[in-house]
Amino acid sequence: MDSHAVWTPRYNPWVVALTVTLATFMEVLDTSIANVALPHIAGGLSASQDEATWVLTSYLVSNAVVLPISAWLSVLVGRKRFYMTCVALFTASSFLCGLAPSLGMLILFRVLQGTGGGGLATSEQAILADTFSPEKRGMAFAIYGMAVVMAPAIGPTLGGWITDNYNWRWIFYINVPVGLLSLYLTDKVVEDPPYMEEDRQKMKSSRVDYWGLGLITVGIGFLQFVLDKGQEDDWFASSRITISFIVSIAALVWFVFNEWRHENPIVDLRLLKLRNFATAVFFMFILGMVLFGTTVLIPQFLQIQMGYTAEQAGKALSAGAIVLVFMMPIVGRLITRVDPRLLIAFGFLATSLALFHMTELYPGIDFRTAAMMRVYQVFGLAFVFIPINTLSYIGVPRNKSNQVSGIVNLSRNLGGSVGISLLSTFLLRMSQQHQTYLSEHASPSNPLFAQRIAGLAANLNSQGVPMNEATRQAYAIVARTIGAQASTLAYIDIISIGAFAILALVPIVWLMKKPPRGAAPAAAH
Repeated sequence: MDSHAVWTPRYNPWVVALTVTLATFMEVLDTSIANVALPHIAGGLSASQDEATWVLTSYLVSNAVVLPISAWLSVLVGRKRFYMTCVALFTASSFLCGLAPSLGMLILFRVLQGTGGGGLATSEQAILADTFSPEKRGMAFAIYGMAVVMAPAIGPTLGGWITDNYNWRWIFYINVPVGLLSLYLTDKVVEDPPYMEEDRQKMKSSRVDYWGLGLITVGIGFLQFVLDKGQEDDWFASSRITISFIVSIAALVWFVFNEWRHENPIVDLRLLKLRNFATAVFFMFILGMVLFGTTVLIPQFLQIQMGYTAEQAGKALSAGAIVLVFMMPIVGRLITRVDPRLLIAFGFLATSLALFHMTELYPGIDFRTAAMMRVYQVFGLAFVFIPINTLSYIGVPRNKSNQVSGIVNLSRNLGGSVGISLLSTFLLRMSQQHQTYLSEHASPSNPLFAQRIAGLAANLNSQGVPMNEATRQAYAIVARTIGAQASTLAYIDIISIGAFAILALVPIVWLMKKPPRGAAPAAAH
């Protein structure tokens, strides 16, 4: 047996798992916690709401750029050293974000924060894959899954509570003690396996993929910018979006050709020849779209249509997060007893049915109904996330753990960005279509419409409103009702499309190979 197969960490694997999950949880939390604080940030730094959105965009762009190159950097400097550097940078920049005296400085510090955060999740997943044997890896990914899935769910609630009761700067300060604790524990219990040093020496003797490094930075950076600002700028009606998209596509196409031929690529795209890994990457992209897209969907509906505060809307997601806390460990245990492909198929089916159930959405929905819709939705996701992560390592050489985690996390994050962008665009377009259709029937020549206006005007007039003003207010009430109905129908359309899309994934699950039982860690990796 080679050293790769027999290596085990000196410390309890579960201590390692909890240690590396700490900082990752805070990093994923930061992708959503700042959303609800934007009005406070804009007011506190004398900036417009549009200018303040760069606080989010700057973080996402720098985060997306680091994700695909984190595997290469881990080998270059050592995974433990790279991970601790990311934690230190994330922690220090969080503190600086809290101190930022101007919007420009805050954006700069958010770029640094996103740079540090981009390497955390990928490093953690690779550390877990090497620390645990294949038989126990499902439970390890359950811990990781709880952090990745729970953080976006509680982010809006926590951010709203902090900004309402303290100050927006504290959404950044809370990262500091967690980051310091993570640094201390990581230094004590995390270690690099022997193969990392062997790979590092090989990398030193080969030429550096400078072209790949530059192309992926440009391609992913511009793509993330397009996805984040596209809807705001009306997509290709904007010259800066059009140019950014062309630059992104050109850089990424060139990047693919470069990486496929390079002896030591920044991102080893040749791993996509492995059926399990390629399918897992595709599924993780779709999972990112569903997870992040629906995390935006319910709070957005409750705030816009129901008048909920950000904190109240965030609480509607909390019940789903609690369900995930219980379901993730259960799925982690099941994966050693049940074919993971069955779990994924069940998860997709359950998620699809939950989305079909969500099509019963209506403007007068109560809090409990909204919370239960989220519960049904995330129940299925628990059966998808862990098996996909586990199967993505089947047949992959152990020294490619960093590459696997980097590509899988990139696909999930890009899926999330695409999902949110498509959601925003389709919601606006479909709302306009439904409003146009409904407005065609809102004419005085329509007896039902005329009767509705007359009834509302008479009711307002009986309350002391002059008849002319009562009629004007009646038209305004009907217009708002039509707008709410059009928007609700658009939400239902989007949810229906998502439900059918997820259902279509069930047969694709069987393209993946069943993991061999009793295989040695290195072989099953």
